[in-house]
Amino acid sequence: MGFSCGLVGLPNVGKSTIFNALTSAGAKVENYPFTTIDANVGVVAVPDPRLDQLHKLFPEKKKIPTTLHFTDIAGLVKGASEGQGLGNQFLAEIRNVDAIVHVVRCFEDPNVVHVDGALDPQRDIEIIETELMLKDLETIEKRARALASRVKVGDKSIKAEHDFYLRLQEALAHGKPIRSVALHEHERPLLKELNPLTLKPVLFAANVGDAGENEFSKTVEKLAAARGTLAVIIRGRLEAEVVEAAETEEERRVFRHEWGIEESGLERLIRAGYELLQLVTFYTTDGPEVRAWTVPQGTHAPQAGAKIHTDFAERFVQCEVARWDELVKEGSPAKLREKGHLYRHGEKYLVQDGDVIHFVVA
Repeated sequence: MGFSCGLVGLPNVGKSTIFNALTSAGAKVENYPFTTIDANVGVVAVPDPRLDQLHKLFPEKKKIPTTLHFTDIAGLVKGASEGQGLGNQFLAEIRNVDAIVHVVRCFEDPNVVHVDGALDPQRDIEIIETELMLKDLETIEKRARALASRVKVGDKSIKAEHDFYLRLQEALAHGKPIRSVALHEHERPLLKELNPLTLKPVLFAANVGDAGENEFSKTVEKLAAARGTLAVIIRGRLEAEVVEAAETEEERRVFRHEWGIEESGLERLIRAGYELLQLVTFYTTDGPEVRAWTVPQGTHAPQAGAKIHTDFAERFVQCEVARWDELVKEGSPAKLREKGHLYRHGEKYLVQDGDVIHFVVA
Protein backbone atom coordinates (compact mmCIF):
# COMPACT_ATOMS: atom_id res chain seq x y z
CA MET A 1 0.00 0.00 0.00
CA GLY A 2 1.18 3.53 -0.76
CA PHE A 3 -0.61 5.48 1.94
CA SER A 4 -4.08 6.07 3.31
CA CYS A 5 -5.88 9.35 3.69
CA GLY A 6 -9.20 10.51 5.06
CA LEU A 7 -11.30 13.13 3.30
CA VAL A 8 -12.72 15.56 5.85
CA GLY A 9 -14.66 18.79 5.61
CA LEU A 10 -17.97 20.41 6.34
CA PRO A 11 -21.17 18.90 4.88
CA ASN A 12 -21.89 19.75 1.22
CA VAL A 13 -18.33 20.72 0.31
CA GLY A 14 -18.14 17.95 -2.29
CA LYS A 15 -16.16 15.30 -0.42
CA SER A 16 -18.15 12.40 -1.84
CA THR A 17 -18.02 13.92 -5.33
CA ILE A 18 -14.22 14.15 -5.09
CA PHE A 19 -14.13 10.64 -3.59
CA ASN A 20 -16.02 9.40 -6.68
CA ALA A 21 -13.66 11.26 -9.00
CA LEU A 22 -10.63 9.77 -7.26
CA THR A 23 -11.83 6.21 -6.82
CA SER A 24 -14.67 5.63 -9.32
CA ALA A 25 -16.47 4.07 -6.35
CA GLY A 26 -19.87 5.65 -6.90
CA ALA A 27 -20.51 6.92 -3.38
CA LYS A 28 -23.95 8.43 -2.81
CA VAL A 29 -24.07 12.18 -3.51
CA GLU A 30 -27.08 14.33 -2.66
CA ASN A 31 -27.82 17.91 -1.62
CA TYR A 32 -28.24 17.56 2.11
CA PRO A 33 -25.90 17.15 5.09
CA PHE A 34 -24.80 13.70 6.24
CA THR A 35 -25.41 11.88 2.97
CA THR A 36 -22.36 9.87 3.98
CA ILE A 37 -23.47 8.06 7.13
CA ASP A 38 -20.89 5.30 6.85
CA ALA A 39 -17.28 5.90 5.95
CA ASN A 40 -16.83 4.95 2.29
CA VAL A 41 -13.46 3.35 1.56
CA GLY A 42 -11.90 3.24 -1.89
CA VAL A 43 -8.64 1.66 -3.02
CA VAL A 44 -7.01 2.96 -6.19
CA ALA A 45 -3.91 1.95 -8.08
CA VAL A 46 -1.27 4.66 -8.10
CA PRO A 47 -0.60 5.72 -11.73
CA ASP A 48 3.07 4.99 -12.36
CA PRO A 49 4.67 5.44 -15.81
CA ARG A 50 7.94 3.99 -14.50
CA LEU A 51 6.20 0.75 -13.54
CA ASP A 52 4.55 0.66 -16.98
CA GLN A 53 7.93 0.89 -18.70
CA LEU A 54 9.47 -1.77 -16.46
CA HIS A 55 6.56 -4.08 -17.19
CA LYS A 56 7.27 -3.83 -20.94
CA LEU A 57 10.58 -5.60 -20.23
CA PHE A 58 8.71 -8.48 -18.58
CA PRO A 59 5.32 -8.67 -20.35
CA GLU A 60 4.77 -12.25 -19.22
CA LYS A 61 4.69 -11.12 -15.59
CA LYS A 62 1.83 -9.56 -13.68
CA LYS A 63 2.05 -5.80 -13.10
CA ILE A 64 1.14 -4.78 -9.55
CA PRO A 65 1.13 -1.07 -8.69
CA THR A 66 1.22 0.35 -5.20
CA THR A 67 -2.16 1.52 -3.94
CA LEU A 68 -3.76 4.48 -2.21
CA HIS A 69 -6.62 4.08 0.26
CA PHE A 70 -9.21 6.86 0.52
CA THR A 71 -11.75 7.07 3.33
CA ASP A 72 -14.64 9.47 2.76
CA ILE A 73 -15.63 10.58 6.25
CA ALA A 74 -19.03 12.12 6.97
CA GLY A 75 -19.24 15.91 7.03
CA LEU A 76 -18.10 17.40 10.31
CA VAL A 77 -19.87 20.38 11.86
CA LYS A 78 -19.18 22.81 14.66
CA GLY A 79 -19.52 20.79 17.86
CA ALA A 80 -18.51 17.48 16.26
CA SER A 81 -15.93 16.92 19.01
CA GLU A 82 -18.84 16.97 21.48
CA GLY A 83 -21.01 14.66 19.41
CA GLN A 84 -22.84 17.18 17.20
CA GLY A 85 -23.85 15.92 13.77
CA LEU A 86 -22.35 12.47 13.38
CA GLY A 87 -19.59 13.54 15.73
CA ASN A 88 -17.27 11.13 17.44
CA GLN A 89 -18.21 8.19 15.23
CA PHE A 90 -16.33 9.74 12.33
CA LEU A 91 -13.59 11.50 14.23
CA ALA A 92 -12.58 7.98 15.23
CA GLU A 93 -12.28 7.02 11.54
CA ILE A 94 -9.61 9.70 11.04
CA ARG A 95 -7.30 8.03 13.55
CA ASN A 96 -6.71 5.15 11.13
CA VAL A 97 -5.29 7.14 8.21
CA ASP A 98 -1.77 8.35 7.40
CA ALA A 99 -2.82 11.81 6.27
CA ILE A 100 -5.86 14.06 6.21
CA VAL A 101 -7.15 15.61 3.00
CA HIS A 102 -9.20 18.62 4.05
CA VAL A 103 -11.74 19.34 1.32
CA VAL A 104 -12.71 23.01 1.19
CA ARG A 105 -15.66 24.29 -0.80
CA CYS A 106 -14.56 26.83 -3.41
CA PHE A 107 -17.56 26.71 -5.75
CA GLU A 108 -20.81 28.64 -5.72
CA ASP A 109 -24.02 26.76 -6.47
CA PRO A 110 -27.46 27.95 -5.32
CA ASN A 111 -28.71 24.39 -5.65
CA VAL A 112 -26.22 23.06 -3.11
CA VAL A 113 -26.69 24.66 0.30
CA HIS A 114 -23.74 25.69 2.43
CA VAL A 115 -24.31 24.77 6.07
CA ASP A 116 -22.91 28.13 7.23
CA GLY A 117 -24.30 30.39 4.51
CA ALA A 118 -21.93 32.30 2.21
CA LEU A 119 -18.63 30.83 1.03
CA ASP A 120 -15.73 31.55 3.34
CA PRO A 121 -12.80 29.09 3.01
CA GLN A 122 -10.91 30.52 5.99
CA ARG A 123 -13.92 30.13 8.30
CA ASP A 124 -14.58 26.61 7.03
CA ILE A 125 -10.97 25.55 7.52
CA GLU A 126 -10.87 26.98 11.03
CA ILE A 127 -14.08 25.16 12.03
CA ILE A 128 -12.63 21.76 11.08
CA GLU A 129 -9.23 22.54 12.62
CA THR A 130 -10.89 23.60 15.86
CA GLU A 131 -12.99 20.43 16.09
CA LEU A 132 -9.94 18.21 15.55
CA MET A 133 -7.99 20.12 18.20
CA LEU A 134 -10.87 19.95 20.68
CA LYS A 135 -11.09 16.21 20.20
CA ASP A 136 -7.35 15.86 20.80
CA LEU A 137 -7.59 18.13 23.84
CA GLU A 138 -10.24 15.84 25.30
CA THR A 139 -8.02 12.80 24.69
CA ILE A 140 -4.86 14.40 26.10
CA GLU A 141 -6.65 15.79 29.18
CA LYS A 142 -8.04 12.34 29.93
CA ARG A 143 -4.57 10.78 29.78
CA ALA A 144 -3.05 13.57 31.89
CA ARG A 145 -5.72 13.10 34.59
CA ALA A 146 -5.07 9.38 34.66
CA LEU A 147 -1.38 10.01 35.38
CA ALA A 148 -1.86 12.89 37.83
CA SER A 149 -2.78 10.66 40.77
CA ARG A 150 0.39 8.60 40.32
CA VAL A 151 2.48 11.77 40.25
CA LYS A 152 0.87 12.94 43.49
CA VAL A 153 1.92 9.79 45.32
CA GLY A 154 5.51 10.30 44.23
CA ASP A 155 5.80 8.03 41.19
CA LYS A 156 8.82 9.77 39.66
CA SER A 157 8.93 7.42 36.67
CA ILE A 158 5.70 8.86 35.37
CA LYS A 159 6.33 12.59 35.98
CA ALA A 160 8.11 13.23 32.67
CA GLU A 161 5.26 11.60 30.77
CA HIS A 162 2.70 13.61 32.70
CA ASP A 163 4.59 16.84 32.01
CA PHE A 164 4.66 15.95 28.31
CA TYR A 165 0.87 15.63 28.16
CA LEU A 166 0.49 18.91 30.04
CA ARG A 167 2.67 20.57 27.41
CA LEU A 168 0.48 19.20 24.63
CA GLN A 169 -2.63 20.21 26.56
CA GLU A 170 -1.42 23.80 26.80
CA ALA A 171 -0.59 23.94 23.07
CA LEU A 172 -4.01 22.62 22.08
CA ALA A 173 -5.76 25.00 24.46
CA HIS A 174 -4.01 27.85 22.64
CA GLY A 175 -5.12 26.62 19.22
CA LYS A 176 -1.91 24.88 18.19
CA PRO A 177 -2.12 21.41 16.61
CA ILE A 178 0.17 18.72 18.00
CA ARG A 179 2.17 18.55 14.75
CA SER A 180 3.31 22.13 15.46
CA VAL A 181 4.79 21.12 18.84
CA ALA A 182 8.50 20.27 18.91
CA LEU A 183 8.70 16.63 19.97
CA HIS A 184 11.72 14.72 21.21
CA GLU A 185 12.27 11.27 19.74
CA HIS A 186 11.64 9.58 23.11
CA GLU A 187 8.26 11.34 23.30
CA ARG A 188 6.88 10.12 19.99
CA PRO A 189 6.20 6.55 21.21
CA LEU A 190 3.95 8.04 23.92
CA LEU A 191 1.58 9.21 21.18
CA LYS A 192 1.42 5.93 19.29
CA GLU A 193 -1.47 4.53 21.31
CA LEU A 194 -3.39 7.82 21.39
CA ASN A 195 -2.84 8.45 17.66
CA PRO A 196 -3.91 12.11 17.93
CA LEU A 197 -5.74 13.67 15.01
CA THR A 198 -3.72 16.87 14.83
CA LEU A 199 -0.42 15.01 14.70
CA LYS A 200 -1.34 13.78 11.22
CA PRO A 201 -0.14 15.77 8.23
CA VAL A 202 -2.85 17.68 6.38
CA LEU A 203 -3.14 18.80 2.79
CA PHE A 204 -5.98 20.84 1.36
CA ALA A 205 -8.16 20.02 -1.63
CA ALA A 206 -9.85 23.13 -3.00
CA ASN A 207 -13.02 21.89 -4.68
CA VAL A 208 -13.69 24.41 -7.46
CA GLY A 209 -16.38 24.70 -10.11
CA ASP A 210 -16.04 23.75 -13.77
CA ALA A 211 -14.21 27.01 -14.55
CA GLY A 212 -11.29 26.01 -12.34
CA GLU A 213 -9.13 28.20 -10.12
CA ASN A 214 -10.84 31.19 -8.49
CA GLU A 215 -10.46 33.69 -5.65
CA PHE A 216 -11.60 31.12 -3.09
CA SER A 217 -9.07 28.47 -4.19
CA LYS A 218 -6.33 31.11 -4.12
CA THR A 219 -7.28 31.79 -0.51
CA VAL A 220 -6.97 28.08 0.27
CA GLU A 221 -3.51 28.00 -1.32
CA LYS A 222 -2.40 30.94 0.82
CA LEU A 223 -3.80 29.35 3.98
CA ALA A 224 -2.08 26.05 3.16
CA ALA A 225 1.25 27.80 2.60
CA ALA A 226 0.88 29.63 5.92
CA ARG A 227 0.48 26.23 7.59
CA GLY A 228 3.52 24.81 5.83
CA THR A 229 1.55 22.37 3.72
CA LEU A 230 0.14 21.92 0.21
CA ALA A 231 -3.11 22.63 -1.59
CA VAL A 232 -4.45 20.77 -4.61
CA ILE A 233 -7.14 22.31 -6.83
CA ILE A 234 -9.72 19.80 -8.07
CA ARG A 235 -12.72 20.39 -10.31
CA GLY A 236 -14.61 17.78 -8.39
CA ARG A 237 -17.95 17.66 -10.20
CA LEU A 238 -16.36 17.79 -13.65
CA GLU A 239 -13.79 15.10 -12.86
CA ALA A 240 -16.47 12.86 -11.34
CA GLU A 241 -18.54 13.23 -14.53
CA VAL A 242 -15.50 12.35 -16.66
CA VAL A 243 -14.92 9.21 -14.61
CA GLU A 244 -18.56 8.23 -14.97
CA ALA A 245 -18.69 8.92 -18.71
CA ALA A 246 -15.49 7.13 -19.76
CA GLU A 247 -14.64 3.48 -19.20
CA THR A 248 -10.88 3.57 -19.77
CA GLU A 249 -8.17 5.87 -18.48
CA GLU A 250 -7.22 6.74 -22.06
CA GLU A 251 -10.77 7.95 -22.76
CA ARG A 252 -10.72 9.95 -19.53
CA ARG A 253 -7.50 11.65 -20.54
CA VAL A 254 -9.12 12.70 -23.82
CA PHE A 255 -12.12 14.16 -21.97
CA ARG A 256 -9.92 15.93 -19.44
CA HIS A 257 -7.75 17.35 -22.21
CA GLU A 258 -10.84 18.86 -23.84
CA TRP A 259 -11.54 20.65 -20.56
CA GLY A 260 -7.94 21.78 -20.17
CA ILE A 261 -7.18 19.31 -17.37
CA GLU A 262 -3.76 17.85 -18.17
CA GLU A 263 -3.36 15.94 -14.92
CA SER A 264 -6.17 14.25 -13.00
CA GLY A 265 -7.06 15.23 -9.45
CA LEU A 266 -5.93 11.76 -8.37
CA GLU A 267 -2.48 12.25 -9.88
CA ARG A 268 -2.08 15.70 -8.31
CA LEU A 269 -3.26 14.45 -4.95
CA ILE A 270 -0.91 11.46 -5.04
CA ARG A 271 2.04 13.68 -5.92
CA ALA A 272 1.20 16.07 -3.09
CA GLY A 273 0.66 13.19 -0.66
CA TYR A 274 4.01 11.59 -1.48
CA GLU A 275 5.72 14.96 -1.00
CA LEU A 276 3.88 15.66 2.24
CA LEU A 277 4.57 12.21 3.72
CA GLN A 278 8.09 12.02 2.24
CA LEU A 279 7.54 8.69 0.52
CA VAL A 280 9.57 6.93 -2.17
CA THR A 281 8.73 4.08 -4.53
CA PHE A 282 10.99 1.13 -5.32
CA TYR A 283 10.40 -1.81 -7.65
CA THR A 284 10.95 -5.56 -7.79
CA THR A 285 10.93 -7.76 -10.88
CA ASP A 286 11.66 -11.13 -9.29
CA GLY A 287 9.24 -14.05 -9.54
CA PRO A 288 5.94 -13.74 -11.40
CA GLU A 289 5.46 -10.01 -10.72
CA VAL A 290 6.75 -6.58 -11.65
CA ARG A 291 5.73 -4.64 -8.59
CA ALA A 292 5.90 -1.19 -7.02
CA TRP A 293 6.38 -0.69 -3.28
CA THR A 294 6.16 2.49 -1.22
CA VAL A 295 8.27 3.27 1.86
CA PRO A 296 9.25 6.44 3.76
CA GLN A 297 12.39 8.28 2.73
CA GLY A 298 15.33 7.10 4.82
CA THR A 299 14.25 3.42 4.87
CA HIS A 300 17.14 0.96 5.02
CA ALA A 301 17.21 -1.98 2.61
CA PRO A 302 16.26 -4.71 5.14
CA GLN A 303 13.22 -2.75 6.31
CA ALA A 304 12.18 -2.14 2.71
CA GLY A 305 12.52 -5.87 2.11
CA ALA A 306 10.24 -6.54 5.06
CA LYS A 307 7.42 -4.95 3.03
CA ILE A 308 7.70 -7.99 0.77
CA HIS A 309 8.30 -10.64 3.44
CA THR A 310 9.67 -10.58 6.98
CA ASP A 311 12.38 -13.04 5.90
CA PHE A 312 13.86 -10.34 3.70
CA ALA A 313 14.69 -8.35 6.83
CA GLU A 314 15.53 -11.19 9.21
CA ARG A 315 17.74 -13.08 6.72
CA PHE A 316 19.04 -10.11 4.76
CA VAL A 317 22.52 -10.56 3.26
CA GLN A 318 22.70 -7.85 0.62
CA CYS A 319 20.72 -6.26 -2.18
CA GLU A 320 21.45 -5.65 -5.83
CA VAL A 321 20.17 -2.28 -7.00
CA ALA A 322 19.55 -0.85 -10.45
CA ARG A 323 18.12 2.49 -11.44
CA TRP A 324 14.79 2.01 -13.21
CA ASP A 325 15.73 4.20 -16.19
CA GLU A 326 19.06 2.41 -16.70
CA LEU A 327 17.29 -0.95 -16.61
CA VAL A 328 14.74 0.24 -19.17
CA LYS A 329 17.52 1.60 -21.38
CA GLU A 330 19.62 -1.60 -21.29
CA GLY A 331 16.65 -3.97 -21.43
CA SER A 332 17.72 -6.57 -18.85
CA PRO A 333 19.54 -7.00 -15.51
CA ALA A 334 22.16 -9.14 -17.30
CA LYS A 335 23.15 -6.26 -19.60
CA LEU A 336 23.29 -3.91 -16.63
CA ARG A 337 25.61 -6.32 -14.84
CA GLU A 338 27.87 -6.49 -17.90
CA LYS A 339 28.21 -2.70 -17.85
CA GLY A 340 28.79 -2.56 -14.10
CA HIS A 341 25.54 -0.72 -13.41
CA LEU A 342 24.08 -3.29 -11.05
CA TYR A 343 25.19 -2.16 -7.59
CA ARG A 344 25.54 -4.27 -4.44
CA HIS A 345 24.71 -2.78 -1.05
CA GLY A 346 24.54 -3.90 2.57
CA GLU A 347 22.04 -3.38 5.35
CA LYS A 348 22.85 0.33 5.75
CA TYR A 349 21.75 1.20 2.23
CA LEU A 350 18.98 3.79 2.09
CA VAL A 351 16.41 2.98 -0.56
CA GLN A 352 16.09 5.68 -3.23
CA ASP A 353 13.06 6.63 -5.28
CA GLY A 354 13.15 4.65 -8.54
CA ASP A 355 15.39 1.81 -7.31
CA VAL A 356 14.83 -1.66 -8.75
CA ILE A 357 15.96 -4.04 -6.02
CA HIS A 358 16.80 -7.73 -5.85
CA PHE A 359 17.11 -8.88 -2.23
CA VAL A 360 19.62 -11.61 -1.37
CA VAL A 361 18.77 -13.58 1.77
CA ALA A 362 20.52 -16.38 3.64
